[in-house]
Amino acid sequence: MLQPQNPIVVEVVKQPPITPEISYGSVLLSALGVVGVLFFAGIVVGIIIGGLIIWRKKQREATEPVDHSHVKLHISG
Repeated sequence: MLQPQNPIVVEVVKQPPITPEISYGSVLLSALGVVGVLFFAGIVVGIIIGGLIIWRKKQREATEPVDHSHVKLHISG
């Protein structure tokens, strides 16, 4: 009389595999990768902003009247 009418079903879930240990070398390599990406992103953004500043200056010089009281150095890269 103490037995249940329906059997109890227990579902066994498979455990996930153990994650590998992280070494100091892999942490250092990951950090250098992040620093490298940030470095190159900074270079690209700097080149873009520098180009925009130079372009804007040349546009402004083309539209402003020439001031003969100043000596302009015609330096081209």
